[in-house]
Amino acid sequence: MTTENTRKRVVVIDSTPNVRACVARLSSSSHLDFQHWHESVSQLESLIASSPDIIVLDATFECEKSLSLLQKIIVKTARIPVVVLSPVGAVSTAVAAMKYGAAEVVEGPTAPEALQYAIEALVATQPKDTSGARRQKIEVEGDFGAMAGASSAMRELFCQVAQISQRDTTVLITGESGTGKELIAREIHRRSSRRDGPFVAINCAAIPETLIESELFGHERGAFTNAIEKRLGHVELANGGTLFLDEVGELSSAVQVKLLRFLQEQEFYRVGRSKPISVDVRVITATNRDLEVAVREKRFRQDLLYRVNVVNLHVPALRDRREDIPRLITHCVKKLSPRYGGRMLSMSPEALSALCAYSWPGNVRELENVLEGLLALSDSDMIAAENLPRRIFGPSRQESHTRELDASTLAFGEAERIFETEMILKALRKANFVQTRAAKLLGISRRILKYKMDKLGINDQGEVGS
Repeated sequence: MTTENTRKRVVVIDSTPNVRACVARLSSSSHLDFQHWHESVSQLESLIASSPDIIVLDATFECEKSLSLLQKIIVKTARIPVVVLSPVGAVSTAVAAMKYGAAEVVEGPTAPEALQYAIEALVATQPKDTSGARRQKIEVEGDFGAMAGASSAMRELFCQVAQISQRDTTVLITGESGTGKELIAREIHRRSSRRDGPFVAINCAAIPETLIESELFGHERGAFTNAIEKRLGHVELANGGTLFLDEVGELSSAVQVKLLRFLQEQEFYRVGRSKPISVDVRVITATNRDLEVAVREKRFRQDLLYRVNVVNLHVPALRDRREDIPRLITHCVKKLSPRYGGRMLSMSPEALSALCAYSWPGNVRELENVLEGLLALSDSDMIAAENLPRRIFGPSRQESHTRELDASTLAFGEAERIFETEMILKALRKANFVQTRAAKLLGISRRILKYKMDKLGINDQGEVGS
């Protein structure tokens, strides 16, 4: 049985009669709520503020106008996935849409199944929002592109990136989760001769095994059940640019074979097609696993490792470059500030000392989440040590509903759960347990707040179950 918490709100923009008819047939879906948006571009803020789960942009009629609108949407919020409906056979429109940031491109569907397939693939692969609020992608210049750091390890890494960007070599980026591997890949692309081409990223771990081959290489109409229309894969959409395969170590053996052939020949087969397709793509891969161990355990092909690991760039963990933490705090607050009315935070000496001493199992991503929580919930712009999450101080006596935890050995998933719980409890107390006000403080809808409270075992009085 479908509940309010599992329904996805899909906003369709500038739809033609054919698309409206297609959506009308999908509206009876038990887990998709479709809404049409016909306001002017000047009212785009109201659309973003309503926080839809997915946006569908119909570009089958006025391509240039639609692509311009796509750019405006991505600038305002890169975290809401956008599905672009392109004219049949208009490869240039599809490539442009992916370059501008579309999550999926579907050739103008004549049947609702094609659109539903794309939306459900996105629903299945949407990343978890670890802060409880939708994140807007804001580019802020750091010490090296969008990255900050002046430690010897990071200076060496930045030098390697600058050198390798000028060559078309295949790169493997290694490092723990949250260290910024995708930022490194984007900086390589930005500094390369392919900078005007698309940068197409795909998280191999987030896509079900049954969909990954189609996501990478695309499929022909009728290639399998629900393949109602021909669909371009990420490899083809990256033609002339860079393909970034995050968590490449999670690929199945069958897909590893196909990826190896593509890397060797720069050609591939769409699912259901017998004629190869040639492309010009630079491949950058990333993993948080030791692929050599995976090879020994027969989970990763040795010949594929040789192909992807031509150049290895390792991103150090934050605990191994603690001297960068003050710079990262300034950089992250500057990046997050526009979302919170231009607020800027300062750290007391005690707070800064605690942040620098913490082991950061979630690395820079966890640091950014902590800072965003402080921006959202702190009454003062001067952060004292007592304003920081309790886990920052290592083992401590928790309330009766929590366990004693050692933050230095805490798994990232558990740290994430505790962080979300603390943020929600603090917001509820500040809002006198009025959930609508607490949700507003957190920048999320009341429905999402209630979903997270149920998931974390928080009742309406702010009590946490065992």
